[in-house]
Amino acid sequence: MEQINKLSDFLSKYFILLVIAVSLGSILEPEPFIKLNKIKLFEQSLINIGLGFIMFIMGVTLNFKDIKLVFTRFKDVFIGCAAQYIVMPLVAFMLAKIFNLPPAFAIGLVLLGTCPGGTISNVMTYMAKGDTALSVALTTVSTFISPILTPFLTMVLAGAWLKIDAKTMFFSIIQIVLLPTILGILVRFMVKDSLEKFTKAFVIFPIIIVVLINGMCVAPNRENLLNSSFILIVAVCLHNWIGYFIGYMVGSLAKMSSKQKKTISIEVGLQNASLAIGLSSQFSNPLCALPSAIAVVIHLISSSLLANIFSKDLNFKKFIFVKKTQYE
Repeated sequence: MEQINKLSDFLSKYFILLVIAVSLGSILEPEPFIKLNKIKLFEQSLINIGLGFIMFIMGVTLNFKDIKLVFTRFKDVFIGCAAQYIVMPLVAFMLAKIFNLPPAFAIGLVLLGTCPGGTISNVMTYMAKGDTALSVALTTVSTFISPILTPFLTMVLAGAWLKIDAKTMFFSIIQIVLLPTILGILVRFMVKDSLEKFTKAFVIFPIIIVVLINGMCVAPNRENLLNSSFILIVAVCLHNWIGYFIGYMVGSLAKMSSKQKKTISIEVGLQNASLAIGLSSQFSNPLCALPSAIAVVIHLISSSLLANIFSKDLNFKKFIFVKKTQYE
């Protein structure tokens, strides 16, 4: 068990470097990742199976306190989820229009913006000395409402470029996200707290899966990524950074504590880019996956930097001119 814990710590510490290394490797030697893309199990791609397993792990790691928090701190959870599902889709849509992105990139960016928060936000909130319990609650709620909001918002906003089949996306999210998460919760309920000692071991699988998924998305699109990357990278970066900023502002306007504002900032700015990659497979153009493939790398780098800044408890209000609240 000690060796597994060491492996978990190692992968967590060098997660960003692993993602970057595999991304570069898939550009230089794409064939192994292209072959992985062709493998299907139970008529599902390895990407979707991997995403489902990540959501299962998320369900297994949830406990009664996490679920209870949704109801005991309903206001904070509502504000965070509302900000995420209002801010990020609209910002994605506006950036796509401002930069006049090609339809495939625009659709991919909007899809990224409409996806729920990812589990990586929980880790970054912990590193930032934020409200980790609130972060887990926000990720859980945004995940459970994603089968409704993600297809609907994508249909409304991305419909400017392509007719979106919201029904197909709805059932995809049910299969990839909701059912595995519920199954994980049921497993946790049956075994109760006996899995606590395996918490670090659970971290290993999502890290490996996310790293492989990114390589599998970059490899078949390497030429397009190299030729069209700059403007798309700028758009993905702005989408991410604006989310952090507005998230923090929302927390300030809601008169939240410093820890809560950090949490809302991270939760709003970070999307489940891996899920967006999986959902983009329903579009005929593989370029739709590029914004999310780029976001996997961008989100990890930016959130690590932001968490480091937040952990030092720097006074962000001197930059955004927000008065101190009574909670600080």
